[in-house]
Amino acid sequence: MMKDLSWLGRTSLLIGENNVKSLTQKHVMIVGMGGVGSYAAEFICRSGVGKMTIIDGDVVDPTNRNRQLPALSTNHGISKADIMANRLLDINPELELTVIKEFINPEMVENLFHKSVDYIIDAIDSITPKITFLKIAHHNKIPIVSSMGAGGKLDPTQLKVVDISKTINCPFAEQVRKNLKKQGIYSGIKAVFSPEIVIKESLIMTDGKNYKKSAYGTMSYLPATFGAVASSVVIRDLIHATK
Repeated sequence: MMKDLSWLGRTSLLIGENNVKSLTQKHVMIVGMGGVGSYAAEFICRSGVGKMTIIDGDVVDPTNRNRQLPALSTNHGISKADIMANRLLDINPELELTVIKEFINPEMVENLFHKSVDYIIDAIDSITPKITFLKIAHHNKIPIVSSMGAGGKLDPTQLKVVDISKTINCPFAEQVRKNLKKQGIYSGIKAVFSPEIVIKESLIMTDGKNYKKSAYGTMSYLPATFGAVASSVVIRDLIHATK
């Protein structure tokens, strides 16, 4: 059946019909539907990508409402993945969407790479599952862009896209680099990060669930900007690959 691409008319004006048609054939996986991943998923969908996999095992918590797209006062306790799935399909009813309502853990990651994926956005905010995901993606040579820490920072104009080895002033990125080095990975992963100095006073300790022992305070627009930059990397790379 021919896909209805009329809603992508403005996109076609910018990148051309051939690139739009190419994007409808691509499969993008977004891991994590929090502040970064939820916005990234929306932007990927609105760009016309025809196949998506979204992964998140969490439900909406009141503390999510300051920064996460699926979080409203009316849906506390509801699956973030389900909320985002409904939203994405409302944007593009023809989207081929796979929804995985599980937390990322080392045991499940290997199975995810049996899928044919053109690009991955890593929006995982805890170290252990993030390292596992990055290691296997790197080993399988699947294009991936990884979000570093959006917490404890205020200025969205400072965001950069660099090789993971070039990240600075980001405690989360530092932990990612150290753990990747233990796996023999020193470079070769695109990272979205901010060199802005972290506001250390915003750090809190957490209960340690889901491999996460601490967190920084966050501002509404910072995670969303990380998601926008990450999705732009994906779309620009996919377009470039068609030329």
